[in-house]
This record gives sequence, structure tokens and C-alpha cells, in this order.
Amino acid sequence: MFRVFNALGEISFAFAGHAVVLEIQATIPSTPEKPSKIPMWKGALGAYFINAICYFPVALIGYWAFGQDVDDNVLTDLKRPAWLIASANLMVVVHVIGSYQVYAMPVFDMVERLVMKRFNLPPGIALRLVTRSTYVAFTLFAGVTFPFFGDLLGFFGGFGFAPTSYFLPCVMWLIIKKPKRFSTKWFINWASIFVGVFIMIASTIGGFRNIVTDSSTYRFYT
Repeated sequence: MFRVFNALGEISFAFAGHAVVLEIQATIPSTPEKPSKIPMWKGALGAYFINAICYFPVALIGYWAFGQDVDDNVLTDLKRPAWLIASANLMVVVHVIGSYQVYAMPVFDMVERLVMKRFNLPPGIALRLVTRSTYVAFTLFAGVTFPFFGDLLGFFGGFGFAPTSYFLPCVMWLIIKKPKRFSTKWFINWASIFVGVFIMIASTIGGFRNIVTDSSTYRFYT
């Protein structure tokens, strides 16, 4: 049951693009005649569709092949063929190099603004090099020190991403738009709120429980 809850958090993490969506939309030209929300909506649908056809077949086939004992990284359960494993790992590297830059961009911007304000430093290449390299080094250290990748994804997916991606936007929309009670949009938003709250609570509990369980048998840097 806790593994299922953790899986809900991992799905939330995989399909949570709220931190990047507004950054991307801000770069699209927008006028009253041609608002940016139209191409952005098409791009979001395409992105989530591609995301789904990449993730779900791997999850379903992995569970079909290995059952509930499948590893967090399905590639570690594969033994052959060697060329397929090597190709898949190469694609993971390419994917992470690109996606890391996109997802970390808001964090880079926040850290740089904080450093400039705190230490009164001018913006420039030197500041970017130091702050971004430090952040990447910190995340690398955390990833090597606490390799409960699936557990952490489930925990942060539920605790951090589910609220801001799945039900808080619905709450804000209901407050701002004030739709007619018991209308179709009213029901859809309230259904999303209830599902989002359930995912947040369940995946946070499942991820935390799995972190505690796995950490009891873990030795650092072994």
C-alpha cells in the first residue's frame, strides 16, 4: 500500500511542470489579438502527451516483467542485451542534461538574485559560474549521499509538487472566476481538489515511510 502511495507521488513529480510553464510562456510574444496562452496550451498538451508515451509504457512493461520487486531504476534490473542497456543509459544522460537546465533555471535565477542582494554583487558571468556550479555540486552531493531516488521522488512529488500543480490552481480559479455552483467546471475543479489533496497526503506518507524503511539498512558511501 505504501509503495502504491509512493508511486502516486512519483507520477505527480513526473507530470509537475508548474515551475517551468510560466517561465516558458513569458518568452512567447503575446498581444491582445494573439495571446500567448493559445500556443502555450497547444505546447503543454503536446509536451504532456509525449511525456505520457515515454513514461507509462516503461512503467507498465517494467511491472509486467518484474512485478512489485522492480527496482526504482528499471535499467538496473535488466541483464541483457548490453547494447540496449547502454543506449538507454545514454538517452537518460541526454535527457537529464537538457531537462536539468530547464527545471533548474528558476532556482538559478532566485539564487543569483539573493546573492546579488545579500552581498551587493554585480551580475555577470563570474556570478553565474560560481552560484550555478555550487548549486549543481550541492545537488550532486545530496544525490550521492541519499540515493533513495524513488522514495525521494514520491515524497517531494506529494509534499511539494501535488499542491502547486493539482489543487491550489483549482482553488485560486474558483476564488477568482466564481463559477456557478454545481456547474460542470465547478464539479471538475472540486474533483481535482479532492484528488490532489488525496495524492498529496498519501504520497507524502508513502514516500516518508519508504525513506525510513530503506534508510534503516543503508550505509553511507558503501
